[in-house]
Amino acid sequence: MDRKLMAGPKVRRLRKDFDLTQAQMADALGVSASYLNLIERNQRPVTAQFLLRLSETYDVDLKAFAGADDARQVAALKEVFADPALAAHAVDQQELRDLAAAGPAAAEAVIALYAAYRDVADRAALFAQRIDADSGVGLLQDAKQPTERVRDFLHERNNHFADLEAAAERLWANADIRAREVYDGVRRAFAQELSISVAIVPPAILGGDLRRYDLHGRRLMISESLDAPSRAFHLAHHYALTAESDLLDATLAEAGLAEDEDVRRLGRIALANYYAAAVLAPYERFLRVARELRYDIVGLMRRFEISFEQVAHRLTTLTRPGAKGVPFFLMRVDSAGNVSKRFSAGGFHFGQFGGGCPRWIVHDAFATPQRLRTQLVETMDGGAYLTIAQASPRTGLAFDDGRSAGLLAVVVGCPIEQAGEVVYGDAYALGDPAARVRIGAGCRVCERLDCAERAAPPIGRRIGGSEWVRAVSPIPLATR
Repeated sequence: MDRKLMAGPKVRRLRKDFDLTQAQMADALGVSASYLNLIERNQRPVTAQFLLRLSETYDVDLKAFAGADDARQVAALKEVFADPALAAHAVDQQELRDLAAAGPAAAEAVIALYAAYRDVADRAALFAQRIDADSGVGLLQDAKQPTERVRDFLHERNNHFADLEAAAERLWANADIRAREVYDGVRRAFAQELSISVAIVPPAILGGDLRRYDLHGRRLMISESLDAPSRAFHLAHHYALTAESDLLDATLAEAGLAEDEDVRRLGRIALANYYAAAVLAPYERFLRVARELRYDIVGLMRRFEISFEQVAHRLTTLTRPGAKGVPFFLMRVDSAGNVSKRFSAGGFHFGQFGGGCPRWIVHDAFATPQRLRTQLVETMDGGAYLTIAQASPRTGLAFDDGRSAGLLAVVVGCPIEQAGEVVYGDAYALGDPAARVRIGAGCRVCERLDCAERAAPPIGRRIGGSEWVRAVSPIPLATR
């Protein structure tokens, strides 16, 4: 190794995750307990041989020990300390890196504390607004925290749930499902196993809903406004909620997410979505075809008869130990910039507390709905990624007169190191930095000064300069 790698806190966290004593882990790795103790206290660097033993014994991703997770934490910490409330505390980049490296649990605690602070501040602002409007309904409702907790849960599990994959495979076997006949196969399973009938009905009957279950009549109604992939997805989703309800609850309970009813409800929806994706595109077959087509999203849409978003979501789940695909991340955003879905992977980290970057292709996708667009990007930490985006009508809505209100844009991407395995990478000189668009995680935390799209000063910079001079950035900044 070119430099000493101190990874004591990460080794200690891994050991605790497996509920092992130092003696037990040391014995499994073939080292002494005293040597492991020194590593955990950062008094010995980890060697390449030690990392390989960790990877082989516990099936861990070595990138986690090489700083990929640190980068995500550092980016989030930068957002935390960019808050005006902490402006008096001059915490530099190196201190943030030191905190993430030496105390990852402490770093996560700081990020969680700030998220709680932001949540309280948001609710206080909402309280003030509603007091002005003489309305006191739902002032203390917390609509943000449950979604963040579920997103963190998916991230911690690397967006892979082996039990749900196995359950989806059992359904294929028990219902004798054939390729391109998923909808009919799941409908048979409803009738034979659960005595539930399925009907495609006009939207007017559902009053605008996309799916509704008549508990007493044991009848599932699905809106005919949905296209074929969405109908199959909703059918498999509801099957998960009924036939695999205990598995969903057990998975959430194991993660400590069953006590808060809002978190539990959102968690069940997220897991049912995962199960539905696994039914529409079984893991082994999807991975094999994805490799065969070099991750051609359009080709995968045609082969599995599913939508762009369904393919994109399934690509993020290909993390099965021993059978992993290219690591893809995903984000779904509306035309106002609101993020409704995100999965991190491959070292890419999203801004947690700020807005997105207008230079990223995902925002341009709204101008060309249903058209696939690609872009090489470089993030502030120097990471480079191939990204693919498309804007499509929301589920159950038709695109209307070129307006973007009913559109959602989905972007997926992978590290440039794996972009050669993806067909869309062929259009770029992957090794040429000039081919990449430099993006940030939001103006507040972006240190790049030569950006014409800047909407706020970067970290540590005050408004200043001269009104007689117009630089590239529309925000006049004081010199250091």
